Amino acid sequence: MSSILTNNSAMVALQTLRSTNNSLAEVQSQIATGKKVASAKDNAAIFAISTVMEADVTGFQAISDSLSLGSSTVAVARNASESIVDVLEEIKGKVVAAQEENVDRTKIQADIDQLSEQITGIVEAAQFNGLNLLKGTDAVNVLASLDRSGSGVNASQIQVARNDLQVSAGAAAANLTGSDNVQAGNASIIGSVANGADVDVVIAAEAAGDVFTIDIGGTVAKYSAGATDGVGDVAAGIRAALIDAGLSVGAGGFTLDATTTAGTLTITNNTGAAVNYTVDSTDNTTGGLAELDGMDVTTDLGASDALDDIETLIDTAIDAAASFGSSEKRIEIQNDFVSTLMDSFKSGIGALVDADLEEASARFQALQVQQQLGTQALSIANQAPQALLSLFR
Repeated sequence: MSSILTNNSAMVALQTLRSTNNSLAEVQSQIATGKKVASAKDNAAIFAISTVMEADVTGFQAISDSLSLGSSTVAVARNASESIVDVLEEIKGKVVAAQEENVDRTKIQADIDQLSEQITGIVEAAQFNGLNLLKGTDAVNVLASLDRSGSGVNASQIQVARNDLQVSAGAAAANLTGSDNVQAGNASIIGSVANGADVDVVIAAEAAGDVFTIDIGGTVAKYSAGATDGVGDVAAGIRAALIDAGLSVGAGGFTLDATTTAGTLTITNNTGAAVNYTVDSTDNTTGGLAELDGMDVTTDLGASDALDDIETLIDTAIDAAASFGSSEKRIEIQNDFVSTLMDSFKSGIGALVDADLEEASARFQALQVQQQLGTQALSIANQAPQALLSLFR
């Protein structure tokens, strides 16, 4: 049945042309963006997977920077350690020369002292971005990887051991202050607390290895600061040590309040008489080359002892250089792996979202032909009602 109101042929041709135009727009988008999945509407599942992978690539780029920074820091420490080995070997030559009695040992000692100062200079300069691996004992962690699992994402670290190559023991790092009749110094305070009164012992600073000794009326306690201790932890630790040491606490004794935020230990005297107290702090850390500081070849005994000591010191420096070398190599291997992993991630993301431009080009040309044919088919279908005019002539 022919009708001028309903042209089924034209509708079919129009639907086909619309479908062709939609496909052509899709292919044109792929050619313009280079992606077959450019947004979530193209393929929600693939878009979600690729976006997570792209976020991981960004994270690994930051990890690569962290590994490069860590590698440079360890390289500085390794080079410094190797330089210290060279200086120690030169000192060994001086020590061996001092074994002979008819030499000027005083001048040899002066040379050794100068070389020791050179080692100190190397240690002080062996820092990268403020981090010195030749001072202290706490290990340093370098961000190495992001490990994704079903339970979430975890960061992996490479631990780099410090190797203390300082020539002398550090000065006391703790500053103590107090109140009332207190003679305060850098590392000790002396005071008296009257009956019914209290006194504050303030730990103004601390460092791992610092040993705090407190004597209250003959009761002596010690507390060593740990690696993660703050001034408040030290105040609480001293309080607990005093109680463990048997200090009379409570009625007829003392009240001990530790303010952990401020690092203050408040001692309140309830004994009925004034009580003297002292607090001392000492740095319990010793540099790995501390024996060099006291080396004296001006005497026969000193020269003999120095010969034994210098061998130990050289071994210490060599061990440090070897340790840093191993850590540096591991960090470099991890950095290479992260670089390769990022390339693999990028290839995987490309396989998921990148458009095959060869296929897109061929399909684009085919769709252009279909579009032209669809246009012609629609034109022919639109001309069909005109044939009805001949029936009314």
